[in-house]
Order: sequence, then structure tokens, then C-alpha cells
Amino acid sequence: MTPQQLSPGSVYPRPGPELRPGDVAVLVPAAGLGTRLGPGAPKALREVAGATLLTHTVRRLAAAPSVACIVVAAPTGTAADVAADLAPVTDVPLHVVDGGPTRQESVAAALWALPDPYPIVLVHDAARAFAPPDLVERVAAAVRDGHDAVIPVLPVVDTIKQVDGDGYVTATPERATLRAVQTPQGFRRSVLEQAHRAARSPDGALPATDDAALVERIGARVFCVPGSAAAMKITNPADLATAELLAAEPARTLAQP
Repeated sequence: MTPQQLSPGSVYPRPGPELRPGDVAVLVPAAGLGTRLGPGAPKALREVAGATLLTHTVRRLAAAPSVACIVVAAPTGTAADVAADLAPVTDVPLHVVDGGPTRQESVAAALWALPDPYPIVLVHDAARAFAPPDLVERVAAAVRDGHDAVIPVLPVVDTIKQVDGDGYVTATPERATLRAVQTPQGFRRSVLEQAHRAARSPDGALPATDDAALVERIGARVFCVPGSAAAMKITNPADLATAELLAAEPARTLAQP
């Protein structure tokens, strides 16, 4: 499907072009229904503080100096409308394509629609709409430093149990070795493309909940950088109250983990 090309227009502060490496593209899977949020529009199109989660996402991504292109995978059949809604948000080149029935398929649709020449590709969930620009830069910098794949993480504060199908605990992993994973996740473009091609093969049909898992399957190592509390995932109705607070804060005040 031909992506919808947006016209320029900026309403969000961003660094000048002299500070902009411009080697990063960001894929935003935003086609999920978000049924756990309750009835209503698809999750990325729910409004918080007068703007959709997708709008908040794009504003913060576009404020990161390295980001030179954004590709959104929108709910099926909404690409033209979403493109029109996002047109005033940023002057960063932005394309909108129809997403797929799964997150993995939405990321693939955005990846194959990505124009050249961006050697670093980040994948960022619209459900983490308030991830600060400096988190984007932290991930991109680690890929630029030579890592094939980079994920932002936070320490796990709860005790985690492995449980079998009958409800019995089978193991208690050591908490010090566990991390909660966020997005944006960053990749050398060639590595991400190889991982998604492998995932389409008969041997790679098992779905993955994030792109780092796909990259792990092809043998690439995944490096961790500190995440950010502001990059919380909006999943349940209670999360919307926190989202309202985050929306009221300028992105520059959300920079610390």
C-alpha cells in the first residue's frame, strides 16, 4: 500500500538542523484495538489532554534531534484520516500505512514502507506516548556506537514467579537479573530487516511480543540502556489518569529515568 505523505507543519519545539544527525527513522505500530482500555476508538486514537496518544507520540519523537523520518502503521482503513490529523504536528517527514492484525505485522508493514537511507531504525509503541526525546537519543546513540540491537529497560521491583498451567509455581527467577523492557527499541536497519524476513519464513512463524525477540532469534546480541518512567505503557483505564499528568509536563522535564 502506498504510504500517505504528510505536508510540513510544526507545533512542537525541536533542536535546529545543525544539531540533527538525521540518521534515524522510527516505526510506530499503532493499529492495536486496545480492548483492555474499554470500549471506544483504537488505543492510539484515544484522546488524552485534548490530543490522541498517537499525536503525543509523534510530537515527542519529532523533538529528538536524530529522528529524520517517522512511519506510522495505523488501524486498517484509517491511514488517510490519520495522515490528515498528524499533518500539523511536525515538519519531520512522516508516512502513514495501514497496519496489520498483529503488532509484528504492523511493524513489518511500516518497515517495508520505509524509504532510504536511514541506517538506524527505532520501533516505538504508540501506547508509550510520553517517552521523552532524550530516551530516543539514548537508544539511537547506542546503535550508533556499534550495537546491533538496543532496548531501554528498568529494574524489576516485584518478585516474579514462573507458574505452570495448573497454577503452581515452578520457579522464582533472581530479581537482580530481570529487567522490564520498554520502547523505543533500536536496531541497525539491516539486522531488523533480516529478523523480519526470518519471521516470515515457515521456521520463524512463532509470534514475538517485541522486535528484540525477533532479533535474538537470528543470533544478534541485544544491548540494554536505562529506560524512563515516563515511557510507561498505557494499557488499562487507570493508566489514563497517569497519562493526563504526563501530558501536562513538557517533554524536557521528563528526561530523567
